[in-house]
Amino acid sequence: MKLSPGNFLTFLTIIFLSAGLNAQNTDSRLYEIIEKVSADSIEHDIRKLAGFGTRNTFSDTVSDTRGIGAARRWIKSEFDQISSKCDNCLDVFYQKDFVTPADGERIPKEAWVVNVIAIQKGSRYPNRYVIMSGDIDSRASNTMDFTTDAPGANDNASGMAGTIEAARVLSKYDFESSIIYVGLSGEEQGLFGGKGLAEYAKKNNWEIIGILNNDMIGNIEGVDGVIDNRSFRIFSEPVPPTETEQERNMRRFYGGEVDGISRQLARYIHKNVKTYMPEMNPMMIYRLDRFGRGGHHRPFNDLGFAGVRIMEAHENYNRQHQDIRTENGIEYGDVVEGVNFNYAKKLTAVNAINLASLAWAPPAPAKVEIGGIVEPSTKLRWQPVKGEIAGYKIYWRDTTAPQWQHSRFVGDVTEFTLEGVVIDNYLFGVAAVGKNGHESLVVFPSGTFR
Repeated sequence: MKLSPGNFLTFLTIIFLSAGLNAQNTDSRLYEIIEKVSADSIEHDIRKLAGFGTRNTFSDTVSDTRGIGAARRWIKSEFDQISSKCDNCLDVFYQKDFVTPADGERIPKEAWVVNVIAIQKGSRYPNRYVIMSGDIDSRASNTMDFTTDAPGANDNASGMAGTIEAARVLSKYDFESSIIYVGLSGEEQGLFGGKGLAEYAKKNNWEIIGILNNDMIGNIEGVDGVIDNRSFRIFSEPVPPTETEQERNMRRFYGGEVDGISRQLARYIHKNVKTYMPEMNPMMIYRLDRFGRGGHHRPFNDLGFAGVRIMEAHENYNRQHQDIRTENGIEYGDVVEGVNFNYAKKLTAVNAINLASLAWAPPAPAKVEIGGIVEPSTKLRWQPVKGEIAGYKIYWRDTTAPQWQHSRFVGDVTEFTLEGVVIDNYLFGVAAVGKNGHESLVVFPSGTFR
């Protein structure tokens, strides 16, 4: 088809407008954040943490060079230093709980389980928190052995170093919601640090958007022989353990077996990574954690908060929970040489862009309800979000699809009908959209109407 000069100009205008609209779907600041994450800084911090010899929860707390005490004081000093460079934008403090052998079979003696917390307060929603965590503690082959060297370079100096680096980068920005960077202790003894902080959050009425638990983000060489520096796993449970009997019964008739709050957080992370870091391969794992094992997001899940575990795709069990030694030609031990710092940088960036996106987004809509039984269309309604927003976006997907496939921005309304979309054949959700383009987590309907 031959275009006239006038039609050609119109065609170009449409192309440029479309390009502009597409550009508005991304935030250039997230690309900046990815670039600012430093592999060198992460390497320095991993080496520093591994250099404390052991960070066992029950190790030395007095020495300045060895043990859990020296490690947590150094982490606090790093958070303090970061805060001093952003006009004291971080509130840094210890949160602790006392444990005794009566509290668990992996507790050899009484001790304080001490978490190191840094809070970057949001300007509009200061009581809404998105959390990034790493574990401070390490362990030898014997969990009860708190004197043998256990450098824990990957498990979990990598996650702790990534958390510190995320604080360095994101402290240069202002956010609407608050971000918490935390080093959790007592993970190897039974997730005591996470339990203590989750209970602290509940007691103080924190509104937690979600926790991104980072546990081992630095290994690219699996014990299965696979080397992969692009893939990583996002573990999430299907529905909260706190759901009521009524909610369980509703799922039988209305669906939602894989649409709990933690699963929506996992989908959010997956979508953001595919948008801003397309070279990465996020793997959504439909499981709370690795088979029969646990991580520090679980205590938050236990109290009804959204939480996921972010970690490497291919573990090397020769480098986990092992005394440093060589047997039959195989080197055991979680030492610095087993960490790939560029890979840890990538997974730190994964966390940073999702922390930022969630902290820039408005709150999710409350009380989302759905209707359309024996009708040719699907109706949704929800309570309005307080504050300035652009509007709402409805998502839907096939009942067998892992990710949201379709979406429609419907403006600043509190109900909408999707004409011609039959309720029986899809699953639905609603997100709030800020004027900056950032979206809340998708909310799956919790009720019905006619």
